[in-house]
Amino acid sequence: MHLSGEFSDITSIDKILFRSSCIFFQMICKVESYFRLSNKCENLAFAPLLFMGIILVSINGVPLLCGDYLDISPQVCGKYSVHSLQNHKYYYEFTNIKYIHRIIAANMYIHELDRWPFFTWNKDKLGPKLGEVRFRQGKILGQMNALGFKLQEETMLQTLTLDVIKSSEIEGKLLNPEQVRSSIARRLGIDIAGAIYSERDVEGVVEMMLDATQNYKSSLTEERLFDWHAALFPTGRSGMYKITVAGWRNNTMQVTSGPMGREKVHFEAPAANKVSSEMSTFLQWLNNEQQVDPVIKAAIAHLWFVTIHPFDDGNGRIARAITDMQLARADQNKQRFYSMSAQIQKERNEYYDVLEKTQRGDLDITLWLEWFLNCLYRSMDHTDQTIGKILERSYFWETHNDITFNVRQQKMLQVILDDFFGKLNVSKWAKMTKISTDTALRDIQDLVKKNILEQEGSGKNTSYRLKNFNKQ
Repeated sequence: MHLSGEFSDITSIDKILFRSSCIFFQMICKVESYFRLSNKCENLAFAPLLFMGIILVSINGVPLLCGDYLDISPQVCGKYSVHSLQNHKYYYEFTNIKYIHRIIAANMYIHELDRWPFFTWNKDKLGPKLGEVRFRQGKILGQMNALGFKLQEETMLQTLTLDVIKSSEIEGKLLNPEQVRSSIARRLGIDIAGAIYSERDVEGVVEMMLDATQNYKSSLTEERLFDWHAALFPTGRSGMYKITVAGWRNNTMQVTSGPMGREKVHFEAPAANKVSSEMSTFLQWLNNEQQVDPVIKAAIAHLWFVTIHPFDDGNGRIARAITDMQLARADQNKQRFYSMSAQIQKERNEYYDVLEKTQRGDLDITLWLEWFLNCLYRSMDHTDQTIGKILERSYFWETHNDITFNVRQQKMLQVILDDFFGKLNVSKWAKMTKISTDTALRDIQDLVKKNILEQEGSGKNTSYRLKNFNKQ
């Protein structure tokens, strides 16, 4: 065992504990060598220690735990370096030992640490990106103010629709976009063509999202969270399974993947009997003012809530609603012009990966905050595209405001102006509007006569597109 650095801050008792631990550590290493040399263990990385999580040393009363990701290559971990193999003998070299805090045991989650939930982060590292995000937020709000009320309404409607759809899609739940759009428009008093009936599961998600964003100034309480949860699960079931609705979970919660019987556990939330107190601490923090930027607070709130995982189901969607609520507080604006959920859906693999790493790490959450800020910044790129599409639609309707369209035609023209991919033909028109092909053909031919659509191809290859209108 080799040590270098300053020992002025280490007490005599700590030195004795350290030397005793060193002797014990050397004994363990001999056991590990037996496993390695006898080929009984393929992992050369302190195989027995990974399972034992033993205390190696105590510095100023803080235990250093053996564990996470030790291997035979040098690693830099915080402010100390670890070398695990030298001349066939394991040794540790600690530099500036007075700064050592701990090595986290491989089987510990972040909520099991003594100082949970006192998170730390590197402000200097996050500062530049946070500045870029805040500048971009201000720029978007300025662009929106220049558009005028009607286009602001349309942008917000499209953003909220996307947010609801993508937040559910992350959890594998596919919602009907037209139902979502109609539900949001009705609740916000926005007049749209072709509004349709929305199913109860759609209404529930929309209710939650609008309450979070439109009432962002209101405190988030236990009762309000229960209302959100009840809106998500109106039948009291998640799929085939009956769950606790509008109440904290009363069982063990694990995040797993893989086939039944061979599941991989990615994370285990706090025990059920701790959920109430954990949520009380979280809500008190969320509703009180802190010396922390509101955007950073949104990122922390997301991580903190999904780590507690207080409900039987719906935790991800509620976490993203809380994030949107806090981002609205950061903007001081209930109008939403960018969708964090849509960007998370695009980057969901990275999202789950960084969550798992953070939840198995220490209380320094710089990695999570850095990812969150970058993801949020990228979500704002989509706002520019949204504004462009809305301006195109506005130009189209203004230049054709003297033409009368039926409800089906209005709906389909809206679809074409949005994100319709592929070629539009009679059968697609009939399917999307739920009418016969004969009626669909009459709708299309009427638009051709009015110089709105033009025909491409013939026979079975006949399709239609907007005439004299180039989408960017």
